[in-house]
Amino acid sequence: MAVRDLVVELVADRAALEQAFGPVDRGGITTLHVAPDLTVLHVAWTPGMALYPHDHRMWAVIGMYGGQEDNAFYRRSPGGLEATGGRELPAGEVLLLGDDVIHSVANSRRDYAAALHVYGGDFFTTERSEWDSETHEERPRDLARTRRLFEEANARWSKG
Repeated sequence: MAVRDLVVELVADRAALEQAFGPVDRGGITTLHVAPDLTVLHVAWTPGMALYPHDHRMWAVIGMYGGQEDNAFYRRSPGGLEATGGRELPAGEVLLLGDDVIHSVANSRRDYAAALHVYGGDFFTTERSEWDSETHEERPRDLARTRRLFEEANARWSKG
């Protein structure tokens, strides 16, 4: 909760974050801090981008300071995943996720969505799962695939 409270304070001053990070003109994940017990990322979602369902296996605090992130939530079911709801996360709001949450993320807007993501562990070395968006087949999390999705979204957006 202390991390959530800190992120609430940070995203309340969106102008300061925009000044600190500069203009967002490309989607991607930038590492700000990584340690065994804490990872801090700057994440920018390209307009029109959608990321398949995935888990983190650690708590997460997402603080939006630009645009909007649309989350869909799931739980495991015999057929793979079952949808359980969703939440729009506009600029200035913060979302706290437990270590068992499965969600997908989309930016359905025509502007970049920019956020601070704080994780209660090493985001890059923790084994996690992702699910195919259509079949909901579970597979090991593949960060290289995620990075390719960002690059593909950036290429589509730059072409108009």
